[in-house]
Amino acid sequence: MPPPEKIVGIIGKTNVGKSTLFAALTLASAQIANHPFTTIKPNIGVGYVRKQCVHVELGLKGCNPRTGMCINGNRFIPVKIMDVAGLIPGASEGRGLGNKFMDDLRQADVLIHVIDASGSTAPDGTPASPGTYDPVEEAKLIQEEVDKWFINVILRIWENKISRYIYTIRDPIDYLSQTLSGLSIGKQHIVETVNKLGLPTKLMKWSKDDVIEFARTLRHLSKPIIIAANKMDLPHAEENIRRLKEEFGEHMVVPISALAELILRKASAAGLIRYLPGDEDFEVIAPEKLSAQQKKALELVRKKVLEKYGSTGVQELLNKAIFDVLKLIVVYPVEDHKKYTDHSGRILPDAYLVPKGTTAIELAYMIHTDLGKTFLYAINAKTGERLGEDYVLKDNDVIKIVAAAAHR
Repeated sequence: MPPPEKIVGIIGKTNVGKSTLFAALTLASAQIANHPFTTIKPNIGVGYVRKQCVHVELGLKGCNPRTGMCINGNRFIPVKIMDVAGLIPGASEGRGLGNKFMDDLRQADVLIHVIDASGSTAPDGTPASPGTYDPVEEAKLIQEEVDKWFINVILRIWENKISRYIYTIRDPIDYLSQTLSGLSIGKQHIVETVNKLGLPTKLMKWSKDDVIEFARTLRHLSKPIIIAANKMDLPHAEENIRRLKEEFGEHMVVPISALAELILRKASAAGLIRYLPGDEDFEVIAPEKLSAQQKKALELVRKKVLEKYGSTGVQELLNKAIFDVLKLIVVYPVEDHKKYTDHSGRILPDAYLVPKGTTAIELAYMIHTDLGKTFLYAINAKTGERLGEDYVLKDNDVIKIVAAAAHR
């Protein structure tokens, strides 16, 4: 049984490259077109974070993933990707397809906000000359829409439900956690928000302004936004990316070329080139099969994107969202801690993405509920050390769970 799925939501105004990014990340058949509102229903697909597989560190020849893949020592671990239809100013009040868009957002754990870094897309999604529009203002406006939506949702829940029982609530944190669970919010987000704002422990003492500030801060903590500065190879993009980083923070802005990544992944899938997502270059392996147009496109990608930026940025974007923003680590559960295998003899079959701070017993429950209930101890497969239930897992740990009744 895998750990709870994390969902990466892709947001942004129309026609900035959201569907192209989704297709590049998932190689799914998302409808891609150069006009507004191409995406009406959210597309769901699977992307992969890239990390050096622990089998390299262990000196093993390879591994046998049950999900994802391992190529040249690189473990590709699946995550769910959701492409939400384009947002417009006023979406939080229901403009356009605002209510539907916002309802889709509640499922996400982290949001990738796709921005046209070249400023060549109008607010309504129509194309324009590079430099015409300000991507910094665009980013502020769209993120403000997300905040407004979240605040409106929390206020509605507060007025319709929480206020009715406010004098009988015994444990405010537990109650808020249960009440807001439909927004994919964890108890830790509630605790962190309350502590950060220094709010009273009794909910009846909260003012409306307190509730609004609680909602705003809770959104930032439970649905953080990382900016994908798309079209980084177009005129004006470089300066705009610098300004975006100044406004939102260096670590929260990733320059990308979604189109370049899509071209490379499609060429790789067709057996025309050798390329792994995140690589700094590619190798043509079937030049005789390339048309003149394909050769030109690949060379443009190499010259304008890879040689200048070191990669298309797309793999870095997803990795940063999962490992840096959500702060997940990778843990490998095994049954035989000496051979690093499961009961079928598969080497390192599972790579779990778990939050930093996850304990050995929490991992046991993720694998199987009964394994958690009958937990005795864990074994660090790298060292042979016996670990207690409170052991805090480290990135790249290989762990065997020992229970009163074996379930793996």
